[in-house]
Amino acid sequence: MTATLYGIGIGPGDAELLTLKAVRLIRETPVLAWPAPLDGEGLARTIAAPHIPPGKDEIAIRMGFTVDRAGTEAAYDRAADAIAAHLDAGRDVAVLCEGDPFFFGSFIYLFARLSPRFAVEVVPGVSSIMAASADLHAPLCAWDDGVAIIPATRSEAEIEAALAASDAAVIMKIGRHLPKVKAVLRRLGLWESARIIERVGLPGRRVHDVATVTELPYFSLILVHRRGNAWL
Repeated sequence: MTATLYGIGIGPGDAELLTLKAVRLIRETPVLAWPAPLDGEGLARTIAAPHIPPGKDEIAIRMGFTVDRAGTEAAYDRAADAIAAHLDAGRDVAVLCEGDPFFFGSFIYLFARLSPRFAVEVVPGVSSIMAASADLHAPLCAWDDGVAIIPATRSEAEIEAALAASDAAVIMKIGRHLPKVKAVLRRLGLWESARIIERVGLPGRRVHDVATVTELPYFSLILVHRRGNAWL
């Protein structure tokens, strides 16, 4: 029997930002899987909940969300085995993924394990970057601008090099790396025009003032452009 594995992007948090295709597959696919903490429902399922009909078979991919890569890899191994059992039985499986499945998405690790054996379809989703740009009324790029997407986890030198080579940038995964990022942006004369948002599309969404911000959670974005905010 043949079945399909769907990687479904569900956007950054607003249940109305799911695509029509994502909603249809969530309703029609017999099995849903979603990443989750060791206890609780998990953000991906919470976002998609308004579109999930009762009676679904569901697989919670439980992991600690820590730097322990061995534990994370083992969690994906277990999830891949559970999903494969349904696919082998001819039952389609839809994996819910925050944002877009192939943009820092958890689905990537299941795709790597299962795509050699099963048919896969990826349904793109609204990324946190696009949602942040829209929320902040901050155009990300125009004309022939080059855009860098930079994890704040990279070294100070790497962040500075990427910023220096681009017209615009999105710096992600801020958290404890804020002092380092702020120092680089100040050195390049970009800090005063930076736009900062945390938990875009989610309860607790907050926009920060560069003059007063002293800490940020992991789920924060900083948008910067060499032309500053002078778009008009």
